[in-house]
Amino acid sequence: MFAITGGGTGGHLAIAKALAQELQAQNLKAIYIGSTLGQDKAWFEGSELFTQCYFLESSGVVNKSGLNKLKALWKQFQATLEARKILKAHKVTHIISVGGFSAGGASMGAILARIPLFIHEQNAIKGKLNEILTPFAKAVFGSFSSNSKNFIHTSYPVRDEFFTTSRIRQECKNILFLGGSQGAKGINDFALKLTPLLLQKGINVAHQCGERDFERVKQEYENLGILNKVDLFAFDKNLVTRLQQADICIARSGASSLWEMAANGLIGIFVPYPFAAKDHQYFNAKSFTDEDLGFVIRENELDIQSVLDFIESLQGEILEQKSSQVMSKIKPNGAREILNHINALAPIAKD
Repeated sequence: MFAITGGGTGGHLAIAKALAQELQAQNLKAIYIGSTLGQDKAWFEGSELFTQCYFLESSGVVNKSGLNKLKALWKQFQATLEARKILKAHKVTHIISVGGFSAGGASMGAILARIPLFIHEQNAIKGKLNEILTPFAKAVFGSFSSNSKNFIHTSYPVRDEFFTTSRIRQECKNILFLGGSQGAKGINDFALKLTPLLLQKGINVAHQCGERDFERVKQEYENLGILNKVDLFAFDKNLVTRLQQADICIARSGASSLWEMAANGLIGIFVPYPFAAKDHQYFNAKSFTDEDLGFVIRENELDIQSVLDFIESLQGEILEQKSSQVMSKIKPNGAREILNHINALAPIAKD
């Protein structure tokens, strides 16, 4: 029996889902242990991927101080004891943590119960919890480089659709602005400045601006007289098609977005979320731009000319070459690759 723990936000939970789907495909049973806070319940409550789901009371400890920090630590301690009981009751033999504060209780519970702990670190910079847990883990999996002795490089678990719809880009005719499902005001404001110039150059623009910012952005495009020339939308669940249609994407640099774009052969202009823990989005993007596979610019330094220069540099053979190179950075079946490594380190008995 496996346990998967962690989440809080979509990036962590997407990894948990990919691993659960692969376990199910291999006829291996799993339980899920998450938190009452964050998005864990919305993703997995009642999910058929797990034999049972548990949501424990816990909260993040990082960025808290004084009494609030003590309360958070106490909740984590209680969650650890509760998780240990759950793990023993289900006779869990392997546990995979995908990070996030909701992984704390079950991961610590596994260490106390001497159950092999495996960690997936999605970002280029380790989260605080993963940093603490790494010495106790059997292995840490990740798609960015790491100096940890127990680190194993694997492909990022990305849905097959991003690979099957991939293509080598040959010319820049379509640009996609991704402001996220909730909207990213910095990217939206930059899109409003850059789009008129892109349209003048004959480049088509699609812009996901988020539900919260939709009316404002729509009105701004209307004021500019170009609303009918822009494919503006609040949010599209069919992100695969949107990425496939784009030749360049301007977006945040969360790990999932980066690797989904790479799987599709799409070069990115990355605007890291400025308040991400340990500035991890910047370092995620930097791992690509260090290989000249994209462009990273901080939100407070957004500059129209430098972005235009980068776009204009990606024409013909250069774009084709970079599109092919970025695609080669990731292979399909990342979740299967992780489970194969787990089986080699701690053989899995079929349920």
